[in-house]
Amino acid sequence: MKNFVLIGAGGYIAPRHMKAIKETGNNLLAAVDKHDSVGILDSYFPDTEFFTEFERFDRHVEKLRRQGTKIDYVSVCSPNYLHDAHIRFGFRTGADVICEKPLVLNPWNIEALHEIEKETGRKVFNILQLRLHPKIIELRQKVQSQSNRIYNIDLTYITSRGHWYFTSWKGDVSKSGGIATNIGVHFFDMLIWIFGGVKRNIVHLLEPDKASGYIDLEKARVRWFLSIDVNSIPAPIREAGKKTYRSLQIEGDEFEFSEGFTDLHTRSYEEILNNNGFPIKEVVPCIEVVHEIRNAKPIGKMGDFHPLAFK
Repeated sequence: MKNFVLIGAGGYIAPRHMKAIKETGNNLLAAVDKHDSVGILDSYFPDTEFFTEFERFDRHVEKLRRQGTKIDYVSVCSPNYLHDAHIRFGFRTGADVICEKPLVLNPWNIEALHEIEKETGRKVFNILQLRLHPKIIELRQKVQSQSNRIYNIDLTYITSRGHWYFTSWKGDVSKSGGIATNIGVHFFDMLIWIFGGVKRNIVHLLEPDKASGYIDLEKARVRWFLSIDVNSIPAPIREAGKKTYRSLQIEGDEFEFSEGFTDLHTRSYEEILNNNGFPIKEVVPCIEVVHEIRNAKPIGKMGDFHPLAFK
């Protein structure tokens, strides 16, 4: 049984990590979040020590360490801009780290963490759960078996958010990395993993609530559109009361992978615990892509924009 501590227990994604720790037969010793509405802990680890101040959490973890209780893993589910600081905390504790995506906001943050990995002998693993989806693995195998084929891809992901979004840290580009980082980074990682490295990255639209562009990969031409605006959802789907729309079309045919997401965090933990996690070098391409998008000068309607982007 491994001992975990959790940074960021009050957000949307933290329960998936709690569930993964529980289902892999491990123990959560302590958790911290500045918000105290974390009753979800009772469903998994009711005896976990909980803190709302990081300093007190730090003190408790240090006391455990000095008393001889080994912290094996620090799970990081904090806001994006704090990830690298909390990863460094994990390394100083003598633990390996499991971090939600995006691992960091900027490419140079990756190099700094890599240096600390070498200094401490610890490792950080990013949650890239789409790489573990059976249908996505099958698609990657198919693409890799066809050496000369170039695919035409349309990616659309619309997940509507209310006014709270722009009041929270997620609406602050300096803290979240903006929409492409916040809701798109795992799709960009998936596409690069399947279709190869980035040759060209063009941004057509970049607004606080939506973005679109074109990415030229080794084996694919990708038009993409991301939005948190409910009005971006195609009318028939919106009128049916749906708040989310996801589509991945390959050569005009829908690639269906909406099922099978339930246990992917647990699968991610299983792989990490079996020494098969995704190391820091794996995240470099997708972090470079979202960093370029965030800092791009959009070229408007020129080029091959996504068909939903300007409706």
